[in-house]
Amino acid sequence: MDSSYDHAFEIPTVDDYQRLRVAAGLTPRSKEAAGAGLPNTVVAVVVRHVGRAVGMGRAIGDGLFYQIVDIAVEPQHQGQGLGKTIVSNLMEGLRRVAPAEAYVSLIADGEANKLYAQYGFIPTAPASIGMSQWIGR
Repeated sequence: MDSSYDHAFEIPTVDDYQRLRVAAGLTPRSKEAAGAGLPNTVVAVVVRHVGRAVGMGRAIGDGLFYQIVDIAVEPQHQGQGLGKTIVSNLMEGLRRVAPAEAYVSLIADGEANKLYAQYGFIPTAPASIGMSQWIGR
């Protein structure tokens, strides 16, 4: 990450959250859903370029289990190491707040598993598989 970028431990604004999810190809979220979910963030990182949010990531959890979510970088800023900055800072933040026996999981889309493996994440299959369900769709 070059010096034109900076990052901070902070929760993205609802507008930045919505914009970055769409820009990165993640499922869009409504203003109401984002407004309800973002305050439940345990650790978050926002990366800015010339003051504008261009990347983000969050960790949510309850003290025993945590999940890494919302890793998003605008396409024009990908390939600059921003994803690495986000994940490494999220893990740093979790190590400060989570107990030693905390379980941290995530869902790796596409080739993102290569990024996450650099931070100690390993596939759970075949012992377990990720499962999901949309409520209200």
